[in-house]
This record gives sequence, C-alpha cells and structure tokens, in this order.
Amino acid sequence: MTLIARRAALGVLAVSLAAPRLAAAQGNTIRIVVPFAPGGSTDAVARLVTPGLSQRLGATVVVENRSGAAGSIGADAVAKARPDGLTWLLTFDSHATIPALLKSAPFDVMKDLDPVMLIGGSPYSLATKADKPYRSMAEVIAAAKARPDVLNYGSTGNGTIGHLTMIRFADRAGLRMTHVPYRSGGLAVNDAVAGVVDMMIGSSALLLPHISGGTLRPLLQFGPQRLSRLAETPTIGEIGFPGLEAEAWWGVFAPAGTPAAQVARMNTALRETLSEERSRTIMTDTQQARLVLSSPEEFKTFFAQQVQTWGDLVRANGIQPD
Repeated sequence: MTLIARRAALGVLAVSLAAPRLAAAQGNTIRIVVPFAPGGSTDAVARLVTPGLSQRLGATVVVENRSGAAGSIGADAVAKARPDGLTWLLTFDSHATIPALLKSAPFDVMKDLDPVMLIGGSPYSLATKADKPYRSMAEVIAAAKARPDVLNYGSTGNGTIGHLTMIRFADRAGLRMTHVPYRSGGLAVNDAVAGVVDMMIGSSALLLPHISGGTLRPLLQFGPQRLSRLAETPTIGEIGFPGLEAEAWWGVFAPAGTPAAQVARMNTALRETLSEERSRTIMTDTQQARLVLSSPEEFKTFFAQQVQTWGDLVRANGIQPD
C-alpha cells in the first residue's frame, strides 16, 4: 500500500471512529438529569424543553430526578457519565455553592462538567400563606425583631442562593429568623401553602402560580424592578436595602470531554426550543423569567463569577450542607 493510500485509509478510519460519538444521541435515549425532586422550577424547566429537544435531536428525551446533598448527587452522576451526548445536567443556581458547601465533593464543578447554556433567571421572591398575619415586610420585620428566632422561612436547602439571600437580608436588617431547608422547591412551596412555615423564599417562577392562585401572598421581590405580575409587591431596594438583589437561574452542563459538536448541537436545540412562542411565553410571561440562552463560553464566565460570589458568603457564614 502506498503512503497516500495508507493516509487515506487512516483518514477513513478516524472518521468512522468519530462518527458514533458525534451521532451518539440520535436513535438513543437522552437523559436530562435534574438534581432535585419533582415539583420545583428546575424540574418544570426541564419538562418544558423535553418535547422540543426530542424533536430536534431525533431521540427520546427523558427527565431523571436525582435529588440530595444540595444537588450534588445528580450532578455527580452526570460528571461521571460517559461524555457521549446522552447525559446532561439541567440544574439550579445552588450548583455554584457546591465547592464551598461540600468540603469533600465527589467531583469538581469547574473541571468535571462543561457549561452548555445559561437558560435564564428569575428574581427571588418572599411569600407567605394567604391567611398568615403578615401582610407587608414592615410587619415581618417587626415580628422578627419582637420574637428573635421564632419566625421561620423555607428554602430549597442549606447554602442555596435563596438561603444565602435571606442571610444577607437578615444581617442587613438586624433580624434573627430560623431557616427551614427542603430538598426541592416543590417540597418547600407545598409546606408554605400548607402554612407549615411562616414564609418561603423561592424563584418568582416557582412562587407565581401559587400567588396567582391565591394560596400564597407575596411580600417582597429581590429583583431590581417590579415584575409585571408582582406590580403591587415592593422590591428589596424599595424597602430600604439596595444592593441585595438576587436572581435564581437555570443552566445546562455536560460531562467534561463531551465533543464540542454535541455541546453545540444541544445548545442550538435548547435555543430553538425556548425561542418557540409557547415556550417563550411560559418562561417570560407566565413565570416572569428572563431568558438569556447563552453560548457555552458566556455561561462559563458567568458560572465562575457565581462560584466566587456565593462561595465567599457560604464560607463567611460557616454554612454546612443539609
């Protein structure tokens, strides 16, 4: 065999070996791992995009809920999965606190998972059961000061951004309140609706359906301006605490080493799915979320900033996982 023929044969072999990796998703089941229990906003976003992804990727796409340990159990499963385009992580903002929260995390959030897309965000809001006595933040602050450590609030877990946001607020306002952590937004909001906790902090996307249904009363929103569907609810800046704004966000990651072509394909499929009128309306109008639909590179930069900002707060307050 001539040198040219050998090179041609090697080229064909290289293409044939690469092709299964680049087309691995087609004709197979793709898993979207959500590291929280069903019922929260992350689960809702995952299930919203599943039909569109199935259509665009030419494969069955399923959502797999693997909750626990501040979202690290599900994230670890993805980090250890084969980088073949069949396993993806759709997670929440608390993913950024894992390095500071879990001293012996089984994976490295920066090295073992590749950013795919920052989907978007939704300002955090604080709400209470409709028949609770608190009708304004002035009443909440007065009650918390009169009875330190008695008033409580639920969140999606220790070290989550909602929890950290309330720590910052309580510190600035001189309050002492009791934190009640849950394993998911769905579980937390269920107890808030039932009146088990006095209040709950969660993404506006999670709380709005219950606010609209009249089972929860909004007290405060942590965005820079009022959302249209929370037009009567003050922002954190309006009640005298500027600089404490906080936004929940959702992002997609892949196992480290997933081929760039697969990452680009998933990024495109997500962008097209969430740009459809129905999906966009649900996200931006119904849930009042801000769509970003970033590139992998943009998400990498954003995520590194989140790890630094919220990790510093976890360490400063000595927060331990649930």
